[in-house]
Amino acid sequence: MNQALKKIVIKTKKQVFSEIIGNNSTKLKGEGYDFCELKEYEYGEDVKNIDWIISAKMQKPYVKVFHAQKELNVNIVCLLNGSTYFGTDVFKQEIITEVATALGFICVKQGNPFSSFIANEKLEICTKKSKQIFNVNFMAEQLYNYNVIGKNIDYEKITKELFKFIKEKSLIFLIGDFFDIEKLDLKLLCQKHEVIVLIVRDKFEERPIELGNVSFIDPSNNKIFDSILNENSILEYEKKVLQNDHKLFNHLQNCTVKFTKIYTNENPIKKLLGVLR
Repeated sequence: MNQALKKIVIKTKKQVFSEIIGNNSTKLKGEGYDFCELKEYEYGEDVKNIDWIISAKMQKPYVKVFHAQKELNVNIVCLLNGSTYFGTDVFKQEIITEVATALGFICVKQGNPFSSFIANEKLEICTKKSKQIFNVNFMAEQLYNYNVIGKNIDYEKITKELFKFIKEKSLIFLIGDFFDIEKLDLKLLCQKHEVIVLIVRDKFEERPIELGNVSFIDPSNNKIFDSILNENSILEYEKKVLQNDHKLFNHLQNCTVKFTKIYTNENPIKKLLGVLR
C-alpha cells in the first residue's frame, strides 16, 4: 500500500470510529429497541408489543413498532470509468476510494457484512461478503490502483447484473460521477433493494472557467481534441450538465432513492454522514 493510499485509509478509519455513533441501527422494521411508531394491532402480531395506555384511550389495540436490530447486507458499487480520472486538486477516483473505504469501516463498526464491486462496461467483484477490516484495506487498494483509462459505464448492463447477483434484500451504494445517464434505470433494482446514490464531482466540471484555446484528452477513449473555452462554449456545456443532472435527480426522486453530491474539494465523510442520518 503506497503512502497516499495509507493516509486515506488511516484518516478515514479515524473519522469513522471516532465520529460514527450507534451500532446496528437500520431502517428495517422488526424486533429491536429503537421505537419507530404506533400502529393498529393486526391478528398474529406479538401481544407483548401492545401499548395498553394508548389502546385504552383509543378503545382499540395499538402495538409499538421498532427499528430492526439485525445485520444489514451492504453492497458498495464503485462506478470507475475514464471520467473519474479527473480533478483540479484531488482525482474523483481518489474520492470514490475514500467514500467506499468509509462505508467499509462503518460496516465493520456496526457488524454488518459488506461486499464491493467495480462497475464500468461490466460488473466485477472487488471483495466478497465480509465483516473484516482486512477486506476494507484490500478494497481500498483495488479501487485506488484500478486503471480507469479507456473505460466507459454501461448502466443498463450493470444494473441488470446487480439485480441478478444480489439475492438478499440489501442496501446498495452506487458511487460515481453519473454523467451520460440516458440509459440509467434503477426502478427494477429499487423494487428489491434500498439504493443510495453518491455523486462525486469536481467543481470545474460543472463550472469551468475561460481558458481560451485548449487541447483535451478524453480518458474514456484516449482521443485528443482541440477546443476553445470561451463564454459561449462554457454556457453551452453548462446547459448540457444541467440537463443531465435534472434528468438524474428526477429519476432518483421517482425511484425514492436518497442521494447527495460530493465535490472533490469537500470532506467526503461529512457529506456521507449527512445522507446516512
